Amino acid sequence: MPYFVEEGKEGEKVFKSLVVEPKNLKVLSNELSMKILQELSKKPSCAMDIARKLKQHEQKIYYHLRKLEKAGIVKLEKRVERVGAVAKIYSVPCPYVAVKLFDSEALEMKTRVKELEFLTPFLQKGKLNALIVVGSPDPHGKYGAQASDGSAAIDLALFLGTFLESSTLNYKIDTQVREEDLQKNLILIGGPKANILIDRINDKLPIYFDTKHDFNIVSSFSKNIYTEDDVGIIVKTESPFAKGKKVLVLSGRRFKGTRAAIVAMVKYSKKVAEGNKLNGGFARVVKGIDRDADGIIDDVEFLE
Repeated sequence: MPYFVEEGKEGEKVFKSLVVEPKNLKVLSNELSMKILQELSKKPSCAMDIARKLKQHEQKIYYHLRKLEKAGIVKLEKRVERVGAVAKIYSVPCPYVAVKLFDSEALEMKTRVKELEFLTPFLQKGKLNALIVVGSPDPHGKYGAQASDGSAAIDLALFLGTFLESSTLNYKIDTQVREEDLQKNLILIGGPKANILIDRINDKLPIYFDTKHDFNIVSSFSKNIYTEDDVGIIVKTESPFAKGKKVLVLSGRRFKGTRAAIVAMVKYSKKVAEGNKLNGGFARVVKGIDRDADGIIDDVEFLE
């Protein structure tokens, strides 16, 4: 994915960009095409909806949409049934379009755009835009478990800190979380036995824990079942608590699995951001490895 980096007084801003062939730029010279793009930038729409807003004939809008789609500037997002017919919903994937004129040496950049894209909206404008939740060290929840994941969360916090320009208190243990906290983006750490919030959303995760069979990890993509204690999951998904918010889960059957998930996030965040090859979503399974044989997981193997 190409990116456009804008340097300003407040620092760097990074945007998704689309590289197009010079011949495809002519589609942007049409005033109506630009108006269509402006409408699609507000929300994905079909030709009929855009035609109504722009007071144009639907076929005329569809004609320009096809040209924009052929140029790669808009994409067909989905098809929906409307009044007995099928409507094509289009969207604009990138706010910037670029043209490569010739090969040259690249400027050295420190911006980790792939990782930042994955960590959005948890990190925004140099600040943590989320609540980190770890399990309570005291017996709690329906399993009466004691969490030991807080120490592993320190490594994650240090990793997130490399992206931040300022820091504030942004964590709670699961027993302290109130309903108003659930309206935020959430980073949940630990297994479902030790973190009651992960247990609450477990049945909504694409890779989840089978609570009836010793909390084995089950992938709805590969149909694989993982029984090892050193296997962990990293899942980024829509929050079931608040519309428009996200949840990032770093979890394992036992402490070793949770540590493996955090090691993967810290050491291989770019690979994590590539998503699960089985469905393209951000749901990964990793297995912890003790490279130096000191009894502590310090590396991982990606299983999904």
